[in-house]
Amino acid sequence: MKRAYLDTVALVERLHRHFLEVVKSEIDRLSIRDINNVQALILYNIGSEEMTVGELTQRGYYLGSNVSYNLKKLIECAYIAQARSQHDRRSVRIKLTERGLALHKKLDAIFETHARSIEGSMALPDLNDACEALRQLERFWDDQRLGLSNSAAA
Repeated sequence: MKRAYLDTVALVERLHRHFLEVVKSEIDRLSIRDINNVQALILYNIGSEEMTVGELTQRGYYLGSNVSYNLKKLIECAYIAQARSQHDRRSVRIKLTERGLALHKKLDAIFETHARSIEGSMALPDLNDACEALRQLERFWDDQRLGLSNSAAA
């Protein structure tokens, strides 16, 4: 079990790096040179929503300190706009600009093409099973982080 557990952790890390490389290749193919792959994914995950930096961080894709830096770059490149919340002046809300929405649309089309392409080599039930196994691992790690492990409850 230990070997399978550690192999899974290593695979998740490698898959994430590979996915970032794929995104990098795709934004290079689009001749986008002003943002990097991580920033492109942040932009993609914001989508058509308006949210705070904290809400974006809570989605779990990014480290807190890097989010602020990456958002700053996205704002400088006019992909994201920010405004103070009318209800809480301490809070800043972010959303995609027209330029950001245009890139989101291109990325969405790329990911749609990827999803259609993978159908030839992987069945949807297999992909769903892999997602469920990874969600279970995520819940386990959340429990460990919160001190809710089986050994702690005993």
